[in-house]
Amino acid sequence: MSPDVDRRADDERAAVLWSAPPVKLHEYQAKLVLSRAGIPVPPGKLALTPDEAASAAGELAAAVAVKAQVHVGGRGKAGGIKLARTPDEAREAARSILGMDIKGLKVEKVYVERAAKVRSELYLGVTMDRDRRRPVVMLSTVGGMEIEQVAAEQPEKIARGWPDPRLGLLAFEARRLGFEAGVPTAQVAAVAALAQALYGVFRATDAMLLEINPLFIQEDGSVVAGDAKLDVDDNALFRQTELSGWKEVTADEALEERARQLGFSYVQLDGDVGIIGNGAGLVMSTLDAVRLAGGKAANFLDVGGGAKEAVVKAALEIVLSNARVRSVLINIFGGITRGDEVARGIIAVMKERPPRVPLVIRLSGTEAEAGRAVLEGAPLVSRDTMDDAAAEAVRLARESRAGTGEAVAKKK
Repeated sequence: MSPDVDRRADDERAAVLWSAPPVKLHEYQAKLVLSRAGIPVPPGKLALTPDEAASAAGELAAAVAVKAQVHVGGRGKAGGIKLARTPDEAREAARSILGMDIKGLKVEKVYVERAAKVRSELYLGVTMDRDRRRPVVMLSTVGGMEIEQVAAEQPEKIARGWPDPRLGLLAFEARRLGFEAGVPTAQVAAVAALAQALYGVFRATDAMLLEINPLFIQEDGSVVAGDAKLDVDDNALFRQTELSGWKEVTADEALEERARQLGFSYVQLDGDVGIIGNGAGLVMSTLDAVRLAGGKAANFLDVGGGAKEAVVKAALEIVLSNARVRSVLINIFGGITRGDEVARGIIAVMKERPPRVPLVIRLSGTEAEAGRAVLEGAPLVSRDTMDDAAAEAVRLARESRAGTGEAVAKKK
């Protein structure tokens, strides 16, 4: 495997290992959580209509920022954040923002908050460092930019700290971050105290990511959260009852949510070969086989051990619902799982709704021969080995993209 292929495969494995989708909070929700922890945020109010935005601006009695509330970054660049000096301007700003499409997400609400008098901008965030297996706190004087871009272009501008999870972020560690990042001396104490509070929120909410970008230093020297992003670990929702009630499922996340409710391990990726297997190790190996064959996986779906007909049927329906999928590779090694049960699930889907893309299957292990007998004559491709099946699935996906492949492959 070439270095490029190996690196891309590592990226896919990382996505799978963090398979539970986080609960993404809107800015106004994240700021509510921060304010409860004593972190200064500008006063603001949620608005669902232009008139509500005008009313909110009137209550704040100051210049305001009208902000689109969607679970995606880059709102400002997309025109989703506008300044307004009067209630009428706030109404017009909301009218132009509501209904916008920002990276595939429709804006259905805006947050109207008092505009800050900004002297400079910082970045402050906490996330998980998988290499060190502990949280990392990051502070930078380059606020308002994506931290990945700063890391790539100006890595020296980011100060990092890895607090002991048992102790949290200590005062001297927070101050050291401030000095290392180049925060103005007059604001180091305030920023350090805010960083400690932010780390406390990170722990208390079972967050995977918590960031303030930008963190404003205002003209009077005070610091205030200009924005807030909070992603909560989906596996911790049994503890985070309030935050779980704030969860919103976007159209792009609907398949993952449906799969989660059915008990599947399912992750959407950015390729076009749908993958179904039984066992995480087998599915990850299948991702590697598809990559080695020159293709890209559209998803990771593990039906688990002992998958019955109904389970396989539901799994195939989920994968086929992904519009990006151009072929589906079903790789089953039967132990507890029986090949004939898998085959009947596939046939059930094909009878109810003939697949729009070719299916490739590799059956091995318990009742594999019986499963192949059930599939005899069905419009799909069967291969004896994982590598051959992966190569065929990649080939059929390419044909489908080019418009030269048939809607359903003929059995070979």
